[in-house]
Amino acid sequence: MKIEIWSDIMCPFCYIGKHNFEQALEKLPFKNEIEVEWKSFQLDPTLDAAQPQNTIEYFKEKKGFPADQASQMIGQVAQMGKGAGIDFNFEKALIINTFTAHKLLHLAKKYGKANEMEEALFKAHFIDGKNVGDIEELVSLAGNLNMDKEETRQTLTSDQFDYEISQDIQEAKNNGISSVPFFVLNGKYAVSGAQPAEVFADALQQTYKETVSPFKDLSKEGGASCDTDGCSA
Repeated sequence: MKIEIWSDIMCPFCYIGKHNFEQALEKLPFKNEIEVEWKSFQLDPTLDAAQPQNTIEYFKEKKGFPADQASQMIGQVAQMGKGAGIDFNFEKALIINTFTAHKLLHLAKKYGKANEMEEALFKAHFIDGKNVGDIEELVSLAGNLNMDKEETRQTLTSDQFDYEISQDIQEAKNNGISSVPFFVLNGKYAVSGAQPAEVFADALQQTYKETVSPFKDLSKEGGASCDTDGCSA
């Protein structure tokens, strides 16, 4: 069963949603039958790729929020994060254009490490205060996952994966996806936002049940039929 997840590295609810989804998945007996594919999404593609901002500055300048309102919102998200096992450090988080970071995520797919890289990027951005738009910071993350550093550097400084990222974003638009995180379950159902683990568990179980047994039997009991052992009325 395939799960596609649209996400952006600078989205705190994507980080929370990832942890809640994984918490739900870990308890399901069919967890090893789940294939997860991370899809790129940019919440603010107009951000400067070279000049990071802190979170409060970003909310004040780009969103027009007063500093006290921005601080209150950040505090609420931080509290929500604790419930998912995440200790957000918004004071250190650097807001930057995430396009280059998405290139690293696509390269990680080649190594079968997209999920590990998604977690590493979230941690680097939200907890460690790393600049996820900086080439050398991203190369370092790749090295930590035993990815080839020189290949990573060449990839991040080229147009490789530009098309794939654009396709992910266009696919989101075509499907009416305007906010993240957004989970598509086996191409049939969707779960939007950082839902609690139990919501993910229920959705996964329902989707899996229909995947294993795709037909919903609407017939009445006692209908005459034949099977491999013969016929009965």
